[in-house]
Amino acid sequence: MFKFTINEIRDLIIAFIFISLSFSLLYSGRNVSALLNIYPIVMIGVGLGFILHELSHKFASMHYGYWAEFKLWPTGLIFALISSFFGFVFAAPGAVYTYSQYLDEKTNGIISIAGPIVNIILALVFLLIAATIYRQSFFNAGLKYLFIICSLGFNINSYLAVFNMIPIWNLDGSKVFRWNVVIWLVTIGIAGIMTYLSMTVGVENIIRMIIGF
Repeated sequence: MFKFTINEIRDLIIAFIFISLSFSLLYSGRNVSALLNIYPIVMIGVGLGFILHELSHKFASMHYGYWAEFKLWPTGLIFALISSFFGFVFAAPGAVYTYSQYLDEKTNGIISIAGPIVNIILALVFLLIAATIYRQSFFNAGLKYLFIICSLGFNINSYLAVFNMIPIWNLDGSKVFRWNVVIWLVTIGIAGIMTYLSMTVGVENIIRMIIGF
């Protein structure tokens, strides 16, 4: 049975608010009016991406019989906010800690890759929804709003996947790299391509190429 502590729920909520604010600052160009408009939209993409990313680590750990708990990293919150002023987000407001006397590299790698895989899947789901409603969004304000949500959802989740797969420090990528270099290469390759396309081509043009619009 999956259990959460009060402190864990508190930390997840605080991290969610701050990471959403960081991405909102990035996408709004720090314009207050734009920030207020984009914040609720960003919260959906970040909410699903960040929360499910961390919960996937927790559930994977508990699947192997370990106790796991998300804990806030206050310094990471500050880094996230500051980095948004420099054109990127240092998306490490906290981490899921797995408590065990011994954790082999394979198990640790599987637990670690669960988060980025969830982000990749979410990004593709957002892209699929965006592609499905693209034509209709020209004539429906509600669908247009949903298209914007899905576009940001694709961008944010692609970025979260590739950021967490960087093989440095205590990021997921370092643990996956130690476990299996091939799996690390494939995963960061997919996430990297998605992020590159989101930053250069853009979601709308990606969809146009897919559906031949």
